[in-house]
Amino acid sequence: MNSGYCLTRIKIKTVYKIITPKTKIYDLLQEYPELEDMLIEMAPQFEKLRNPVLRKTITRITSLNQAATIAGMDVEDMINRLRKAVGQEPGEEYEGTGGSYNTEKQKWVKKKKLAATIDIRDMLHKGEQPVHEVLSSIKRLGDKEKLMVIAPFIPAPLIDKATGMDYKHWLHKESEDEYHVYFSR
Repeated sequence: MNSGYCLTRIKIKTVYKIITPKTKIYDLLQEYPELEDMLIEMAPQFEKLRNPVLRKTITRITSLNQAATIAGMDVEDMINRLRKAVGQEPGEEYEGTGGSYNTEKQKWVKKKKLAATIDIRDMLHKGEQPVHEVLSSIKRLGDKEKLMVIAPFIPAPLIDKATGMDYKHWLHKESEDEYHVYFSR
């Protein structure tokens, strides 16, 4: 019996995403879940990846470039270690890598009145995403006001988002697990 249909077997080659500094952690772990333990080994701060709420929220906006900044690691080293683990060739130099955060005290910090302080440590501990609350507070700042954000690590995605919206910042490391970030217009 010939129905007129011809079935052909086609072998489809699986194409995996190349790991770059722009790769979001969420996408990386969707594609390569075996890298979770490796990331946590690289930086204890990444232990939070085990929290399912944080895994679904913060990892969607955090790039490997930002993660390297948070961990205080060289992004090229991080990327090449991850690539090697999944059988990808190491890269040469990655264009546009490394955080460029203002760590020298800015003149405006002293001159402007502190309008509010947001401590995002509890939010992160609860698995909440603080970006929207912080950005909303930044947008409400007057010309002579500043906002201070307290974080357990360099909140690179938050700083990148705010600077992309033309807000100024100053990052000050209080201790190994406490950073203060000041934002202003």
